[in-house]
Amino acid sequence: MKIHEYQAKELLAQAGVAVPKGRVAISVVEACQAAATLGGYPVVVKAQIHAGGRGKGGGVKLAHSEAEVAVVAGEILGMHLVTLQTGPQGKVVGKVLVEEGLVLHRELYLAILPDRDTASVMIMASSEGGMDIEEVAATRPEKIIKVAVNPLLGIQPYHRRRLAFGLGLAGPAATSFMGLLNNLYAFMVSTDCSLVEINPLVVTTDQQVVALDAKVDVDANSLYRHPEIVAMRDVSEEDPLEVEASSHHLNYINLDGTIGNMVNGAGLAMATMDIIKQAGASPANFLDVGGGASADMVEQGFRLILRDERVRGILINIFGGILRCDVLAEGVVQAARAVDIKVPVVIRMEGTNVEKGRQILADSGLNLITAVDLADAADKIAAIAR
Repeated sequence: MKIHEYQAKELLAQAGVAVPKGRVAISVVEACQAAATLGGYPVVVKAQIHAGGRGKGGGVKLAHSEAEVAVVAGEILGMHLVTLQTGPQGKVVGKVLVEEGLVLHRELYLAILPDRDTASVMIMASSEGGMDIEEVAATRPEKIIKVAVNPLLGIQPYHRRRLAFGLGLAGPAATSFMGLLNNLYAFMVSTDCSLVEINPLVVTTDQQVVALDAKVDVDANSLYRHPEIVAMRDVSEEDPLEVEASSHHLNYINLDGTIGNMVNGAGLAMATMDIIKQAGASPANFLDVGGGASADMVEQGFRLILRDERVRGILINIFGGILRCDVLAEGVVQAARAVDIKVPVVIRMEGTNVEKGRQILADSGLNLITAVDLADAADKIAAIAR
C-alpha cells in the first residue's frame, strides 16, 4: 500500500527522523495559510500523488512570498501531472504539501528494502541524490553503495559507519546521518515496509541530515497490524476497478489489453497471461479469485472484467482444488444471467467436480465456449483475437 509524501513524513517524524516542517493543503487558501505558519520564505509547494518524478513534471515549485504561494498552488492543484511513474495517463493533483525551504549543502540518496536474493534488508545509498538517481544507477552503478543487513541481527554500528564514510560524510554530518539511519531502519522494520526511499536526503549548511522527500510502501499483507496506516489509504489514487475488487476480497490489477481473464492462483494467472500473449492477444487484467472463492466472488470478478470497455473476449482458466469446478460454473452462470454479455467467453476447467461443472455450463443455455484443455483454450482465444 502506498501513502502520500506528507503522510510518510508524519510517520517518519514520529519515528525520530528529521523532516522539514510542512502542512498539507487542498485549496489555494489553505496553501497560503500553511505557508504563513512556517516562519518565513521561501517555501516549497509539492504536488501529492502516488508517483515520483514530480519535479520534472512541474509538480514541485518554490515560492518566495504569499502571493507566489497562491500562484504556484493554483497552478499545481487540479493539474494533470504526468511523470515517468504515472505513465502517459498521468494523475490529477488534489493535494499539495507546503513545506519550509532549507538551505542545502549536499543532496544524497537513501533507500531501505527487503532483498530476496540475499535474504537480507538492503540499504542503498548514493552521493548522487536527486531527480536523476535512475540515470546514476544505469550509467554509474559504482556510485550506488549497498549494505546488506541480517534481519535477525538488525542494523549495527559498522553498517552505519560504512554508509556514512561511503557518502563522504564526516563530523556532525556523519553523526546526524547515522542517527537518522538507525531510526529509519527501525521504522522500516516496525511498519513492515516493502520500501522506504528518501530522495533527496539532504545535508544542510549547518551539517544536519534531513529527509527532504519520502516514499513509503507498506506490505499489504501486514496491514491488519497497522490500522493507523490503513486509515491513510487514498482510494482516489487507485484504479476504481482495483478498489472495488479489494472490497470483494479479489486480487485484481487492471492492464491495457483486450482479453479479460479469471484464474484461481497467482501462478496460474501468470501462466494464463502468457497463454493469451502467445495466442496473439494481450491480457486486459490480472484477476485471481483465490482458492476459496464462492459463487458470489466469481460473479463479482466476472462483473469487474466486463466493466472494462476494452475487453473483446474472456478466458476463464480454473484448476479445481479448493475452488470446485461446479462452484465456478454456478458463479459464471449466475453472472452471465445478471449481466448483458456481448463478448465471447472461453472456459477451461480441470479438477474437482469438473464434469459437474461442465454440465452446469451446458445446461445453462448460455453462449459459453468450453475448452477441453489449455491448447484448445489458446486456439479459441487466438480466434477471438483475430
